[in-house]
Amino acid sequence: MLVVGLTGSVAMGKSTVAAMFSQAGVPLFDADATVHRLYAGSAAPLIEAAFPGTTADGVVDRDALRVRVIGNAEAMARLEDVVHPLVAAERNKFIAAQRRAGATMVLLDIPLLFEVNADREVDVIVVVTASPEVQMARLLERPGMTEERAKAMRGHQIPDADKRRRGHFVIDNSGTRDVTHQQVADVCRALAGMAAGR
Repeated sequence: MLVVGLTGSVAMGKSTVAAMFSQAGVPLFDADATVHRLYAGSAAPLIEAAFPGTTADGVVDRDALRVRVIGNAEAMARLEDVVHPLVAAERNKFIAAQRRAGATMVLLDIPLLFEVNADREVDVIVVVTASPEVQMARLLERPGMTEERAKAMRGHQIPDADKRRRGHFVIDNSGTRDVTHQQVADVCRALAGMAAGR
């Protein structure tokens, strides 16, 4: 089974690209969606212990947690030490289940693929990119986003140019949805050929 890692910096449109792969029939593991589920489940008491006052009724208050960790490297590292092992365990369960089901290929949508060294666990890497101007415009469209917060979010990730250099395929999501969709279709065909040859 071919394990494909999908990554890209914040506001590059990676979720849009992941959905296109999923619509093409590729089983998808969504790390962000997994974090959301964990924040309402097993991660909540662990995060409350590390960051008192950041949960309510057994669910992580994402805004309260964000205030505590954004721009604070030590706090961010502490949060990652709690969350990343839980996400990795869920990812491994997904891969094992898809392998048992006979899938020839899976897509792991992991925003911090390189940052958490998950690139070592995949066979192929697809990087979603966009121009810096498009990225910033998309970030500033988000509710409550400020330029300072947007820069902090970008600063926490490996630079886009480095990700593109390390990827096997790059999808430029700066243009129209149709243009992106065509790139996804092309990459899907290439990946299917690689999976068939395994």
